[in-house]
Amino acid sequence: MWQRYSINDFRTITHYLGAIVSLSGLVMLLPVLVGLIFQEWGASARYLLSAGIAVVVGGAMRLVRISPGRMTRQQALAVTGFSWIVVSFIGAIPLFLSAHYSVYTDALFDSVSAFTTTNATMISDLDHISNADNMWRFVMTYSGGLGLIVVAVSLGLFDGMAGSSMYSSEGRSDHVLPNILQTTRFIFKFTLSVTLAAGAILGVILIFRGLPTFVSFFHGVWLAGTSLMTAGSSPMSTGISYYHSIGVEVVLMVLMIFGSINFALQSEVLAGRSHFFFKNSEIHTGLIWWLIMLAVFIAVLCGSQLASGLPFLMRSGLFSFVSAATTSGFTSMTSSQVNAIFPSGAILLLTLVMAVGGSTGSTAGGIKLQRITIIVKAAIETVKYTASADSVKLSTEYNHIGRHRLEVGEIRDAMTVTIIFIVMIIIGAMAGIAFGFDAMTALTESVAMASTSGISAGITQAGMPMFLKMVYITEMWMGRLESVTLIALAAKIIFSIRLPRRKRG
Repeated sequence: MWQRYSINDFRTITHYLGAIVSLSGLVMLLPVLVGLIFQEWGASARYLLSAGIAVVVGGAMRLVRISPGRMTRQQALAVTGFSWIVVSFIGAIPLFLSAHYSVYTDALFDSVSAFTTTNATMISDLDHISNADNMWRFVMTYSGGLGLIVVAVSLGLFDGMAGSSMYSSEGRSDHVLPNILQTTRFIFKFTLSVTLAAGAILGVILIFRGLPTFVSFFHGVWLAGTSLMTAGSSPMSTGISYYHSIGVEVVLMVLMIFGSINFALQSEVLAGRSHFFFKNSEIHTGLIWWLIMLAVFIAVLCGSQLASGLPFLMRSGLFSFVSAATTSGFTSMTSSQVNAIFPSGAILLLTLVMAVGGSTGSTAGGIKLQRITIIVKAAIETVKYTASADSVKLSTEYNHIGRHRLEVGEIRDAMTVTIIFIVMIIIGAMAGIAFGFDAMTALTESVAMASTSGISAGITQAGMPMFLKMVYITEMWMGRLESVTLIALAAKIIFSIRLPRRKRG
């Protein structure tokens, strides 16, 4: 039975949303600082103004209810869903003021793309945006990759019960440590440490490639952070090819794979319990899936006259595959080069691995390997049950930091998310086809948005039809929150609207 939101519920939701909006304003001070360092006075002023707007708006929202009390699970669901929407609108303000966008919806598209770690952009000339803008793109990507709720809870904005409910509704279920606060703080500190360490390595590589020391450091951190967040955001319009460095590509591939692995498993490995990693059913599924698809992908490329040759296969081919499989979105080629060099079979394979994505509890998008594992095991159990005698009782198990019995609820949840994801990409593909794009291009673009991979097939660009833009924005939001949260939230809000009854007679 649906429970309606009351007026007091909406006031409480608004109060907690205000805290997240205010937080988004405070983190805008980072691009302000970068703008001052690079003497980008106009950019610094833009972000200072936007930060002020966010703090004022957030403060006003918090005044709607001074003492909200403890947050219920239903209220937490709404705060999670609305936070991604509201923060995206706030994040688009300084981007739109940069004059790189002709309309606000283009800036909104890029804001949503960054927060959902999709990495699709409407900017045609990334090379000439300010360092402050690049810093803001990094901050949005990093916050979205961790999860807005993870960041908020780690900073102590919500209590344990509210944080736990929102943590789960954001598409996460594993607790790395005994409670949510410890879990979120571990994820925040762990990813930040890896980002800074990898950023220093990349910075040294870029210095040897001829970039100025200061620029090398910032580029290194930006590339490291967005690859670990499986976002693939590059500060240059030509992507990774701008750096002409195998070393950079190798480091990024390692980070992309690292970011697509469940944080709970990484925590166990750090604690010296690596056997949990090697016994994990999801890791087994991912390894088998990736090896099979990579072998077929290489075979398809070998059959292409344009893409043949060991150097190409080892560099561009492998990098493209890892980027797609981890839903990172990094590219060493432009979308036009990919369409010209890769045969349609190779593009289809990249689309499939994007759709499946990485591990649950990681920064990767897609259906997730754990759900594929559960669906496959459930299918095998069904076949065994059909072929067995009536008296036989079957029990299927999977391994995830210990052995677990496969329950009906897990199968239902996995099937629900998978079916919604498939329906979502079909709708997105049909929208692309309706605007005159061929079926393969429309399908690839839709999967890229829904899986938050962002490897564009060429549709996403300035001047894209408004309706198609809104479809892709919705796909990115639903893909990041794994659809169920937004659908449940929309249903509850619609159900909460009380229409006046007609008087009879």
